[in-house]
Amino acid sequence: MASLDDLTKEIINAVDGALGCAVVDLSSGLLLSVSHNVPYFTQTYLEAVAAAAVDMFRGRNVQAVESLLSNQRGVAVENTIKEVQMTTEHTFHFMVTPPGKPDALVVLITSKKTNLGMGWASLRRQLPHIAPLVP
Repeated sequence: MASLDDLTKEIINAVDGALGCAVVDLSSGLLLSVSHNVPYFTQTYLEAVAAAAVDMFRGRNVQAVESLLSNQRGVAVENTIKEVQMTTEHTFHFMVTPPGKPDALVVLITSKKTNLGMGWASLRRQLPHIAPLVP
């Protein structure tokens, strides 16, 4: 059975322009696995990116909206954000929670030369293999 590190490396190898891939614990912000080929992706940088991703998916403002929706609908609404694709000046960020693992997040960072469909396809192809390895 492959490890999380093996799977994040496979994602990087499958996507032209991939810079890094990580699995993040959304409940703690801890990096469960990281693979990258960029020298300036220091541990501090990677932890900051992980913290930003946690905030986007499970942050206080997201929880406030989920609370309002819960009150409005009369049923608990939580962990609503499943996927985000973000573009910066030089990069694409693909972020997705594995099926059945709402407290985990897989993040792929690529150059803007990457085909968006290939980025998503590579992530989605590995999700069924990543999910069982996430605590």
